[in-house]
Amino acid sequence: MSICALGYIGIRSGRLDDWSQFATDLLGMQQVDRGGNVRAWRMDDRKQRLIVTDDGEEGLDFMGWEVDTPENLDRIASKLENNGIAVKWHMRAKADERHVTQLLSCYDPDGNYIELFCGPHIASEPFVPGRPITGFRTGTLGMGHVVLHTPTAEKLLWFYRDLLGFAVSDYGMKPYPLYFFHVNNRHHSFAIVGSGRRGLHHFMVELQALDDVGQGYDIAKYEQDRVAYSLGRHANDPIISFYANSPSGFFVEYGWGSPVIDPATWEPHETVDGPSLWGHDRVHLPEDDPTRQRLREMALDTGRRGRQAPNPNPNCAWLDSVIHRQ
Repeated sequence: MSICALGYIGIRSGRLDDWSQFATDLLGMQQVDRGGNVRAWRMDDRKQRLIVTDDGEEGLDFMGWEVDTPENLDRIASKLENNGIAVKWHMRAKADERHVTQLLSCYDPDGNYIELFCGPHIASEPFVPGRPITGFRTGTLGMGHVVLHTPTAEKLLWFYRDLLGFAVSDYGMKPYPLYFFHVNNRHHSFAIVGSGRRGLHHFMVELQALDDVGQGYDIAKYEQDRVAYSLGRHANDPIISFYANSPSGFFVEYGWGSPVIDPATWEPHETVDGPSLWGHDRVHLPEDDPTRQRLREMALDTGRRGRQAPNPNPNCAWLDSVIHRQ
């Protein structure tokens, strides 16, 4: 695949101070820019992964997708233009602002602003987390994943799958259409939710240790209305995570333990369980909200059927027998 990772995310927000506290003190990112109306954070050896700008309506500003070579960046640009998608190549100053070597941009059918780049800049100084954490799981897996709302899933399927080459990992149709896509060994770097809306549902960052997530959950619980989904485990990508309400109204998933996949042998399939094996109660919704009740019942039904994640240690026969004992 020529698009090989989610490189960075840009957010528009008038709540820069709130983002500084959230991204640094809860998520554990390293703030690297406090100039003017821009805040930026590192997660690893890249010069920046998250950028928040006080410019326009709250929400997603851009997604930065990494392309493996300049030749493939040219090839993607031509394919987009040949299919009626306007492409803009950016000058050196804009690429330097993003800390990349080459940069182009376009819009997807829902009007989301997409940046494609190659040659990410590497920091010379080591990453220093905003709070004591083991670190983020990035590298060739990229920053994490992004999930978008969409009124019409078919339009975005055409753009991301057929034009950009994202590969479907799995999909679900209840309680709403969900499609998950991979661009590397991460189960999904991108997903769309056919909710009838537009905008960012959430982005996810993955930690190196479960205790990083648990300690983050404790911090979030003691902040007013910070927890959006309780601690839980997904069915398709059995990551253990919770969701936090961001300062801009969308969610941030904070997780650990996602297994890697082999894109060469992976078969896309429909997921009928879930969306969670357990937990992920939507505490941001009222107790009697129909969506909250429906998703809670789906998780309980999964539990009644004994559906569990694969054994993370297949070499331990005793643990395997305990996990799969009827």
